[in-house]
Amino acid sequence: MSTYEYQFTVPLHDIDAAGVMFFTHILRHAHNAYEAFMAEIGFELKCLIEENQHLPLIHTEATFLRPIRHGDSVTVRLQVATVGDTSFTVSYSFNNQDDNELAKVETSHVLISPYKGERRTLPDDLREALSNYLD
Repeated sequence: MSTYEYQFTVPLHDIDAAGVMFFTHILRHAHNAYEAFMAEIGFELKCLIEENQHLPLIHTEATFLRPIRHGDSVTVRLQVATVGDTSFTVSYSFNNQDDNELAKVETSHVLISPYKGERRTLPDDLREALSNYLD
């Protein structure tokens, strides 16, 4: 089981009037980690889209465990939770510089035909690459 790590510093524009990260921004940071992960395993999203292999989100959820504040150094630890025939689920753990878990996110993606919107079977090489990061 491997874990992919992605790091960022929380910018001021992610913070709401309560002084914590506005809830929707966690999904943007998860998606940034996902894009970097996919490129790392050899499946850059731009290339997949050019090959008519689209992987839209079909489910997301987020749980906030501690406040995320401006200037926090955050490490996102990404693992693959499941790999199915046409879809896969990714889990993300957001941790601060003291390694306290701040939030958990889960996203599920399905491979579709961009023209008909029909589910397609994940290519074997993608399934294999994802499986290296199974939780």
